Amino acid sequence: MSDETVDETARERLRRWRMVLGGPAEEALGKAEGRDGAMDSALSALYDSGGEGDGERSSRRSAGLGGSAPKVARWLGDIREYFPSTVVQVMQQDAIERLDLTRLLLEPEMLNAVEPDVHLVGTLLSLNRVMPDKTKDAARQVVRTVVEQLEKRIEQKTRAAVTGALNRAARINRPRHADIDWNRTIQANLKHYQAEHRTVIPERLIGYGRRTSAVQRDVVLCVDQSGSMAASVVFSGVFAAVLASMKSLRTSLVVFDTAVVDLTEQLEDPVEVLFGTQLGGGTDINRAIAYSQQLITRPRDSIFVLISDLYEGGVRDQMLRRVAEMTAAGVQVVVLLALSDEGAPAYDHENAAALAALGVPAFACTPDAFPDLMAAAIERRDLKAFAERFADERREGGGR
Repeated sequence: MSDETVDETARERLRRWRMVLGGPAEEALGKAEGRDGAMDSALSALYDSGGEGDGERSSRRSAGLGGSAPKVARWLGDIREYFPSTVVQVMQQDAIERLDLTRLLLEPEMLNAVEPDVHLVGTLLSLNRVMPDKTKDAARQVVRTVVEQLEKRIEQKTRAAVTGALNRAARINRPRHADIDWNRTIQANLKHYQAEHRTVIPERLIGYGRRTSAVQRDVVLCVDQSGSMAASVVFSGVFAAVLASMKSLRTSLVVFDTAVVDLTEQLEDPVEVLFGTQLGGGTDINRAIAYSQQLITRPRDSIFVLISDLYEGGVRDQMLRRVAEMTAAGVQVVVLLALSDEGAPAYDHENAAALAALGVPAFACTPDAFPDLMAAAIERRDLKAFAERFADERREGGGR
């Protein structure tokens, strides 16, 4: 390696350290210039804006964003220019928490400058009741952008997984040749294996069910809309809209805090669904399950999905009794601690253990895995095994 290459490598290493350490490293490593300087200013406005470090550090760096809407708007534009969208989303979320950006999001010009993402939608939904009319159109456009992104991500896989599961679940025993499920047929006829011929002679054929336009499953999504569940509410609303568009399913969406709201009638437009939620408040899971039970008229053809961190503010014993009643009646009950990319949030471990004792495992699920989970529920596969396999895959893939 030439001396010139070594020097360039060393300079790049120092540059990177300077960007990581920020202003306090200026004396030792020099001042950030050009694009690096602009990135450094954007970072310092957020992370070194007073109250987080000592006085010397705060005085060395920029003055932060303060409460100036124009300054924040320029900053939002800067970070979108200098950083990839995934980093922008993290910085926006940090700004919401550190710089009172929530208040400024009530201004339409702020919403025109932000990078739309799931967490931002959650924040906007939490502000829905206090949002002035002049802001709502801009907020709806942000929400619609995110919804369209999510639909592209999940719709095709969800349709394929659910349709395949329904076809496999509706098996017939006198199938035409093209409808024979050879894997299941061989498995069912292994006792008829003929060693001398090294083959299986099937006495019973198992086939895939023929497609039908009739409703084959009823799905009830029951979603906790407490503040900690914001991302799950967003994903649940989009999934509910996708499932509702499938004629083979009858899909209901129920959201709850201490009250219960049925949003099924709005499922044609997931944006309206999301604006029908009200993030925050207490939690009465028992009341929500009681309402959902009324929607279940065909227990053995029904799937009930509860999405909640399980912190129950209602009557715990009744909640568990209702779950036990549904499973005994034949309802396939699924409990998700979260439906998001972040993994499991804080949750009530005692209630999760009590549900597991009823044969209903409670676990967090990512949006990408949810279609496969629905397929497993439709086919009545072992959901405990599904949860364990999913957790193993997450660990192997470095997921949280």
